Amino acid sequence: MIFITAKFRVRPEYADQWPQITAEFTAATREEPGCLWFDWSRSVEDPTEYVLVEAFRDDEAGAAHVRSEHFGAARRTLPPHLAETPRIVNTTLAQDDWSLLGEMSVAEQD
Repeated sequence: MIFITAKFRVRPEYADQWPQITAEFTAATREEPGCLWFDWSRSVEDPTEYVLVEAFRDDEAGAAHVRSEHFGAARRTLPPHLAETPRIVNTTLAQDDWSLLGEMSVAEQD
């Protein structure tokens, strides 16, 4: 799978509205057949920073995402709300889901 983490620094006047600003893009991406997940989180230390964790089945699914109409629309509509160019980590992993964090394993509960 392609695993991507991106940090978005949003202009302060848009920080609280960022989930609504990205809602259409998020929903459309989650509907892509090759999208495994596409999840936003907001920093607990910096309210203007959002982190996007996303994964796509393979290179073909990632390429389809970048070529999609909603990705093109996001490239046009999201930057005016940003304070800087987003930063990204993009890698390919030989797995298709999250692994368990064994160091913090939780006993089964009844």
